[in-house]
Amino acid sequence: MIDQQELLARRLARYRTAIGSPAATAPVRPAPFRLDAPPSDSGTSLADRLASAVGGDVRRSAAGSVVWYETAPRPLPVDRERLAALPGQPTRDVPLLCLDTETTGLATAAGTVAFLVGVGWWVGDAFHQVQLLVPDHADEPAMLAALAELITPDCWLVTYNGRAFDWPLLVARYRLHGSAAPVHGGHLDLLPVVRRLFRHRMTDARLRTAERYLLGLRRHGDVDGWEIPGRYLDFLRGASAGPLVDVVRHNDQDVRSLGQLLGHLGRGLGDRTTWPAAHPGDLAGLARAFSRQGDLADALDCLDIASELPVPPSPVDPLRMPPESDWWSPRVRPDYGARVTDRERPPRPDPAGPWTTERIAIERARLQRRAGDLAAAARSWASLMDQPGRTSIVAAIELAKLHEHHLRDLPGALRIATTGLGNADRRRRIGRPEPALERDLRRRSDRIRRRLARTAQPSVSPPSR
Repeated sequence: MIDQQELLARRLARYRTAIGSPAATAPVRPAPFRLDAPPSDSGTSLADRLASAVGGDVRRSAAGSVVWYETAPRPLPVDRERLAALPGQPTRDVPLLCLDTETTGLATAAGTVAFLVGVGWWVGDAFHQVQLLVPDHADEPAMLAALAELITPDCWLVTYNGRAFDWPLLVARYRLHGSAAPVHGGHLDLLPVVRRLFRHRMTDARLRTAERYLLGLRRHGDVDGWEIPGRYLDFLRGASAGPLVDVVRHNDQDVRSLGQLLGHLGRGLGDRTTWPAAHPGDLAGLARAFSRQGDLADALDCLDIASELPVPPSPVDPLRMPPESDWWSPRVRPDYGARVTDRERPPRPDPAGPWTTERIAIERARLQRRAGDLAAAARSWASLMDQPGRTSIVAAIELAKLHEHHLRDLPGALRIATTGLGNADRRRRIGRPEPALERDLRRRSDRIRRRLARTAQPSVSPPSR
């Protein structure tokens, strides 16, 4: 182990050399990453120790040293044609680059450094992976230059929460070193995709949870994320580089899991013939993804199939209560009937809650109305009025809207609103009041009665002269 005082003295000497140079006040741009560039002795001993521990190579340039660790290609087929058929996915001819970082903290400010960047890409069905490690803070420009050569202008980045964390952090590091971040063609963040499609049947949306529920993978001996910054900082203080081997293995699996998730998406949902075998909640989430990009026909196809499938029970999550929880439960928010806005709308189902048969039917009825198929929407809402509980009241409100504003059937709208008020009254009697929905129905009934009264009054023509 290097003596602590010797390590600090070496860093102080490099700092004094840097501030004594006239060019130290000018913005420093990372030199191009070239193997034939004059080598730099900055952090040489740290780089050698780190490369020896992880089994990588030290590549030196004028910008500093970087530890390059490359694994053998692994077979990882992804059906790009099926993947491109899903909403929000890149076309089949776009190169994909999976990217994941390990950092010294969870912030994206100037004090956080990405000391390990793992990338992976496809050559045919073979998945290639490279990991870039920073031996010391002074060698960060070398890592950034090496990463810039791996990111091509036409490739799409594939990350997991990388749009909010990994890529903004790397952009900040490039700017701090006086250069622009490498240009790329697009960014596919898989975290929103997993949340929209699969969150309903997972306890959370972490990458490790997605591996377990979707890919059937369980990590053994993996390092927890909160330990990673401490292991790297201990290495900089002179500790052994051995604990960083687990960090490299952790990052290697993160990058490979991104590619496996893409393959899972293409196999499970990219082919329409597999939709009848999919989870109905997955199809409902896919319908929302289609509807977000305006493809209502495909969204309705998903919901038509999902409505015919049985819904398996969702995993137990202590932070999520079922919609029909007991009124005395401390997790249930009390509803005192306070008026929040002048035109309060009935609350929609929780988008993060589990998909049920009733919720899928509600989503299908709303999408039918949005697509302009009013007759189908009216039939769907009419069937939902026969459901027990809160669903019947929501269906009464929506069906009354259709009859009043679109079908121009005021007597039918009043009859439906009256039925909904009766259902709300029964809910109140059993201790489950719905004051917001009941208030909406009362206002709607009063307005329809006034309109009917104006229609029934005979028109009086002015006297002729």
